[in-house]
Amino acid sequence: MKSIIIRKEISGICLKKMKIKALIVSIKGTRLTKLEKILLAKEKPWGIILFKRNIKSLDQLKNLTNNIKLYTKNRKFPIIIDEEGKNVTRFNKIFKHYISANFFGKLYKSNKRFSFYIYKHYIESLSKFLKNIGININSIPVLDVLRSNSSKIIGDRSFSKDKHIVRELGIITVKYLQKNKVSSIIKHIPGHGATKTDSHKKMPVVSLSTKKLNEIDFFPFKSSKAKLAMTAHILYSNIDKKNVATFSKKIISDVIRKKLKFKGILISDDISMKALKYDLLTNAKKSINAGCNLVLYCAGNTKDNFKLIKSLPYIDKFTSKKTSELYKFLG
Repeated sequence: MKSIIIRKEISGICLKKMKIKALIVSIKGTRLTKLEKILLAKEKPWGIILFKRNIKSLDQLKNLTNNIKLYTKNRKFPIIIDEEGKNVTRFNKIFKHYISANFFGKLYKSNKRFSFYIYKHYIESLSKFLKNIGININSIPVLDVLRSNSSKIIGDRSFSKDKHIVRELGIITVKYLQKNKVSSIIKHIPGHGATKTDSHKKMPVVSLSTKKLNEIDFFPFKSSKAKLAMTAHILYSNIDKKNVATFSKKIISDVIRKKLKFKGILISDDISMKALKYDLLTNAKKSINAGCNLVLYCAGNTKDNFKLIKSLPYIDKFTSKKTSELYKFLG
């Protein structure tokens, strides 16, 4: 009984007393290694993200999420997954997920009312499944507006070429995930649709005017009620000639915070992506210095997890406050 009380106290109410590092870590396999247990128990990362490599069965996944919460001593510890559907699904070994965001965008065009009805039920079903297996954050929706020459890495992950459809379905995604006590992560802020380059492989450059970007790409992100957002590793040359959005104080301050009015926690996209030209530690520090609240590391290398977490700062007062709010929201 005593251990249950302690666990409840740690689950978000005592955040002010806890020192949490500004890092979301990842792991290599389907169960925690000894070093990964130490990482979670002693080093206090903000959260963890899971991938296909971490999932082989339903029972195994439930056991993994339970162990993550056990070693962090936190039943609300942020456990993130990218479950967009179709090409971006982590559950291939559990079930097949053929539906893409673009499917719902096309359905919206043919029958708006019916698409809303179907999509709401889809999000609610997905939320219940995630909660059942111990995951409390889904890295959706993708709010990038599709172009005829958009990179294939976006493709049918985008709802539509129509910015209004992207915005409407994005609002529904955030609303119904939150209704079911699962947090969303809007991405890739301030917009990845205007480039044909895959930021996993190379740094994309977008040379559109600020006016054009504001008119189309920024539109779906404006005044979002999402609690979390993920940056785009894109160089918007007419706003900041030197820095991708993740490294740009100007874009984060003037565009994301002021123009788009995003008030939640800002997460860098994966700092191991090739769009970023520096070493991991430099990428991480540049992200934080530019205004990202958290750094995301997805490669799962244990040595790099420890190197990053030892070098990165504790979360600031703003992030601590927003994290406390997130914990209360998660129930």
